[in-house]
Amino acid sequence: MRIILDAMGGDNAPQATVEGAARAVKELGIEVMLSGDEAKIKAAAAELGVTLDGITVLHTEEIITMEDQPTDVIKSKKNCSMAKGLQALADGEGDAFVSAGNSGALLVGATMIPRPIKGVKRAAMAPLLPTAKGHAILLDGGANTECKPDMLVKFGIMGSIYMEKVMGIKTPRVGLINNGSEECKGRELEVETYERLTAERENGLNFVGNIEGRDIPSGEAEVLVTDGFTGNIVLKLYEGLGKFFAGKMKEMFSGAGKIGALFMMDKITDFKDTFDYKKVGGAVLLGIRKPVIKAHGSSDGEAFFNALRQAKKCVDGRVCETIAESVAARKQSESKEEA
Repeated sequence: MRIILDAMGGDNAPQATVEGAARAVKELGIEVMLSGDEAKIKAAAAELGVTLDGITVLHTEEIITMEDQPTDVIKSKKNCSMAKGLQALADGEGDAFVSAGNSGALLVGATMIPRPIKGVKRAAMAPLLPTAKGHAILLDGGANTECKPDMLVKFGIMGSIYMEKVMGIKTPRVGLINNGSEECKGRELEVETYERLTAERENGLNFVGNIEGRDIPSGEAEVLVTDGFTGNIVLKLYEGLGKFFAGKMKEMFSGAGKIGALFMMDKITDFKDTFDYKKVGGAVLLGIRKPVIKAHGSSDGEAFFNALRQAKKCVDGRVCETIAESVAARKQSESKEEA
């Protein structure tokens, strides 16, 4: 298995990308293709004292920055490390792609180069959120601010497949984020989506109904379906609360003395790890023909290692293939009903 990593994407590239890649080759038994400036990649490896065994370099000197327009990845900067890596993915030179670069550019590039799965109109940015019962995947986390019911139904299907194949949750519960639990609640979008997700129960989707904001942290569903506008607010609120609680805990235990803090250190560490993106990897772009992972912009070597591990799990679990098969089967069933 070969995973392509955008070596120049992120605040700490290329040192962090090289570090994560070298560790992944050693511990995960995969090959890594680094897309980026070969001289800088080799210099980073020498500085870190790591070998490039099991790592190939796809040389490109151009980089897409956070200030660039998303469409630049397929226009003025189509030879940047992100675009070249995505093209290599589309050409079959790798099984998955990871980048911590410009989110908008990655979405545009993934949509236009490896392209979406047939039958999926829009890919969803799907981050994992910590809950009291483990994790929940949020679709959409911000890629599509305006959605139609068909898109949200596809999000529920794709998220369910991911949680089963990658996170090992059998028949994950799918919830529709809404402003009330009653089926009549919400805008026209939510009301129609509720009806269509209910119908998907016949196809094996474990739809549990509407999920209010307060139900998300308690883990009432493993798949959270909503439009990208709402989803991004949920995501940013989660991130903010994580920092808020971590800061408050630090304040509380700083006044408890060294002995009190010592007894609670393991629990404090566990709590912080729950909200630490470095432990998860990144947000998967579900709906693309091959796995594409968006790592956090400030990812370090550990975060890139976990993003590569996440990509490997997607490949091993045949996530994209299973989504394609599921969408095709539903399309065929609909055609028979219409006939």
